[in-house]
Amino acid sequence: QVQLVESGGGSVQAGGSLRLSCAYAGLTYLDYCMGWFRQAPGKEREGVASKDISSTTYADSVKGRFTISKDNAINTLYLQMNSLKPEDTAMYYCASDPRPCSMAARTRYGYWGQGTQVTVSS
Repeated sequence: QVQLVESGGGSVQAGGSLRLSCAYAGLTYLDYCMGWFRQAPGKEREGVASKDISSTTYADSVKGRFTISKDNAINTLYLQMNSLKPEDTAMYYCASDPRPCSMAARTRYGYWGQGTQVTVSS
């Protein structure tokens, strides 16, 4: 059974930084696609960053500010968020899928965490 548990959200002023963590368990293969998504009130869920064995991708809105990384030794996915803006305010979700990210992005990731709230004030 795959389990994803996010942590690290909180409130920060614009220009600040946060690091989100996603502790995962039950992944059969270490090369699962893993990604971060976010959803702001009244808006659709959007992909923020994703990573698999062959590629790492970022949404245009976060390129140069956010970094996704993974530590298989401790089964944790990270999202380092720098230069935060009020428009980054959202619930952030960790997700995983056994397919390559290029395929998973076309449908819906198979496994999701419960989310962690990020609030950026101006």
